[in-house]
Amino acid sequence: MTTLAVPGTPMPTPVAAPPSGRARVDAAVRAGAAAALWISLALVSYWWAAGGGVGDLGNRADGLTSLGRLTGLLSADLLLVQVLLMARVPVLEHAYGQDLLARKHRLVGFTSFNLMLAHLVLITWGYAAGELRRTPATLWDLVTHYPGMLLATAGTVCLVMVVVTSVKAARWQLRYESWHLIHLYAYLGVGLALPHQLWTGQEFLHSSADTLFWWGLWALAAGSVLVYRVALPLWRSARHALRVTSVVREGHGVVSVYMTGRQLDRLGAEAGQFFTWRFLNGPGWTRAHPYSLSAAPDGRSLRITVKELGDGSAALRSVRRGTRVLVEGPYGRLSARARTRRRVALIGAGVGVTPLRALAEELEYAPGNAVLLYRFSDRPLFEREIATLVRERGLQVLMLPGHRRAPGSWLGAGVGPADDLTALRHWVPDIAERDVYVCGPEGWAEDVRRSTEAAGLPPDRFHVESFGW
Repeated sequence: MTTLAVPGTPMPTPVAAPPSGRARVDAAVRAGAAAALWISLALVSYWWAAGGGVGDLGNRADGLTSLGRLTGLLSADLLLVQVLLMARVPVLEHAYGQDLLARKHRLVGFTSFNLMLAHLVLITWGYAAGELRRTPATLWDLVTHYPGMLLATAGTVCLVMVVVTSVKAARWQLRYESWHLIHLYAYLGVGLALPHQLWTGQEFLHSSADTLFWWGLWALAAGSVLVYRVALPLWRSARHALRVTSVVREGHGVVSVYMTGRQLDRLGAEAGQFFTWRFLNGPGWTRAHPYSLSAAPDGRSLRITVKELGDGSAALRSVRRGTRVLVEGPYGRLSARARTRRRVALIGAGVGVTPLRALAEELEYAPGNAVLLYRFSDRPLFEREIATLVRERGLQVLMLPGHRRAPGSWLGAGVGPADDLTALRHWVPDIAERDVYVCGPEGWAEDVRRSTEAAGLPPDRFHVESFGW
């Protein structure tokens, strides 16, 4: 264990600016978004019931068909909600951050998919008069003769492909580039489902209120994708005209890419956030990769620091000066936006220290009010830069060298016999009174979460960024 400045009793100079009120605004947005989701599900269920859905349950065949309609409506609602969750809508992005949005998108997506399967089974079974032996023939008849069903079947195939490759066991077998490309078929699947709803879904056009609701939700989802996933990134890339100025080797398999452009002070980026990047340097440029800023944006330049883990990251070492860069972002909530306390703790592993190093540079804090716990395997990144922050900003730093000492532990082998919780409380006695920012491998970050929660840290003050999605 090596130390630049050992954490101890915080220095009694609390002169840092009070935290921003943005965290309270974001909490209100999260509450409003949750309420809107449940209201939409309640409305869909009410219209189903008001249309005779409950009364049909008294008959076997009609009951199966009725339940099929309900599950189909709920599935369609959640299908559009999951599109909105990953449409990069700024108000949601600010309130949740990509990490939490991705987890909610995954939960909503699997729920929607299961309801869609239930819809297919129940509707077919009901149309077969409740007789299982007739369901295969009935399914074939529905697909081949009902309006929009061939398109809906193709859309279902697209969604099945996306869901199967999103299961964690399959996800880790794919390169990020391949998974990302397959995941785009979800948009095609959603689009192919629309004609089926229009032509055969009686609840879609049952009343003016129904029609307004469904068309409004479809327009909101489609418009959000077109504006925030397509138009805004293209506009920002053209406006700021980012170009690579240099590529610097930071360590074994790690490089920093420096970029400059026009009016970067109007980009709206904060330390701790990330962009998705496309470097126009040859084959593969169409595939975007998420990388965090490794230095606080100064309005003139940007820097990312990347470890070679795949084809995209490995190609960065050969990027030439002057290469054009397309960007999407800034994204993420691992920034001052989430802060609610004067004191902060930054905990990182490996190349995960990059956004934390940027935060340590940009955040306002009095000497002794910010501590960095940094675990690394070989050599630490940004050693001289971190030393400068210790000297000039009063950042407290604890270096934790070595590979993870055991499964379930987030500490290195050189910290001694104390368990993780005891060690954390020894190094940062007031950990429960701080905002904690964490960046590192997903499993490692979960181990850190368990330790901080055991130390009394409220879950809403644990801020993590993971690109496991």
